[in-house]
Amino acid sequence: MRLLIATDAWHPQVNGVVRSIERMTEAGTALGVETVLLTPADFASVPMPGYSEIRLSLVTAGRVLTRWDRLAPTHVHIATEGPIGHAVRAACLRRGQPFTTSYHTRFPEYLAARAPVPEAWSYAWLRRFHAAGSGTMVSTPSLERELAQRGFTGLMRWTRGVDTELFRPRDEGAFPDLPRPIFLSVGRLAVEKNLSAFLSLDLPGSKVIVGDGPDRARLQAMAPDARFLGALTGEALAKTYAAADAFVFPSLTDTFGIVLLEALACGVPVAAYPVTGPLDVIGGTGAGALDHDLRAAALAALAVPRARCRQEALRYTWAESARQFYENIALAHALGPMRAIPRRRFRAGAAEASADTAGPPGTRRSASPERPAFFEARG
Repeated sequence: MRLLIATDAWHPQVNGVVRSIERMTEAGTALGVETVLLTPADFASVPMPGYSEIRLSLVTAGRVLTRWDRLAPTHVHIATEGPIGHAVRAACLRRGQPFTTSYHTRFPEYLAARAPVPEAWSYAWLRRFHAAGSGTMVSTPSLERELAQRGFTGLMRWTRGVDTELFRPRDEGAFPDLPRPIFLSVGRLAVEKNLSAFLSLDLPGSKVIVGDGPDRARLQAMAPDARFLGALTGEALAKTYAAADAFVFPSLTDTFGIVLLEALACGVPVAAYPVTGPLDVIGGTGAGALDHDLRAAALAALAVPRARCRQEALRYTWAESARQFYENIALAHALGPMRAIPRRRFRAGAAEASADTAGPPGTRRSASPERPAFFEARG
């Protein structure tokens, strides 16, 4: 398999889309997959108005086809619905090439937060975009149900993972100058992340924010007593997680939230609203607290045993995430272009837990006569 992944989200962005693609690319080698990328680095681009970190590529289907002939992919996955995603989609349709897509971001809600565009219009546009493919990957059971209710078809499960060697409980302390307890939040500082809800809470101790984005100046002015650390990665990020007493995730629009797994892996309980993402990762596990009252959730999270959080995180691996990802691609491409995958078929091909239970899909494997031969040689 020579897989082309098309994505409008790439460095210097730091988000779940970029992280997931990096992990899938790394894991592909072990599965005998050669992965090539089309990203904003391959084209001239302009900054997105109001959000310069995001680059909008100046690309057409014709330019994609020129690169296509050089890359010679056998399979195609479109990760985002931006200019690159649209150009690659058009190129696939022109050549009759099957492709899969993934639904990472709630663009309708994000757009509605910035402009008077009805969500129904945006969802209609997204349905049309994804319907042309052979399958659309979603990260959680609740997101799958929601999109199915909105008319999306061919939905396939693709969970996420966490590096439990990097993100782990640590003895070394941090923030010796801050009053305890420490409530931490990590993510892009943008309006759709709803950080104002966290920063406005009346909580004891200290609030720490990791991340950067277009909303940083406003949020710092709003909460001058909070500690803003900017964007962190690697050991610095992992140590910051481990030093916190609770992780607060105020987003109402994330489709998963890899940061939830990173916090749990460091032994830090999660406080969040009971919405898609937290419901699937935290709900019913005892590894955090979900409440429509975010302050109540944050305070309740302080009583959660840290060992329970770590135990839950160990259920999520990037190896299982990659297995699902590449198996979905092989199955969808075997079915041919522009064919929706009935739910019973892709569920047989991609092992998963019950759609009505919390926890990572893929923890139970069901036998399937339709499992692509590509994977049989690799177990």
